[in-house]
Amino acid sequence: MSDDSGRSKPESSGGTHFFDIAALAATLPDTSDTMLRDLRLVDQEAASCRIFRVYRPAPLHFHRSCDEYLYVLQGRAVMTVEGMTRTVGPGDLVHFQREAVHGTPEVLEHPFVVLALDTPRRPPDDVHFVHAGDGTAETFIQTGIA
Repeated sequence: MSDDSGRSKPESSGGTHFFDIAALAATLPDTSDTMLRDLRLVDQEAASCRIFRVYRPAPLHFHRSCDEYLYVLQGRAVMTVEGMTRTVGPGDLVHFQREAVHGTPEVLEHPFVVLALDTPRRPPDDVHFVHAGDGTAETFIQTGIA
């Protein structure tokens, strides 16, 4: 699944998609002006699927539109969900329902990269900080399309 340059290229036919997740994750930049950067793999009404990298702590926030499933691909971080705090790393899956307050107060090992499934679709601007001064959708995430 690569183009002539050797870079990962998603393959699609109708409603079927194949992705080289590790290769796509490697395209996320080393630095970012936002807390997170993501690549949208699938962006449909029923669900969105993304790869994202956390660059610096993400304050407590929630999403009104969707439940989230977060599968850690690389790195380690401290995550807080609804008052429960855990260290997560490769192979860990975290699930929470819409409006669950969550955040990443500390990245322990970079790059911290996550595969996310949002059901239903999460619009990029659906981020609401517990403390309004902690950020906006624009300072939270920059979105790209795979």
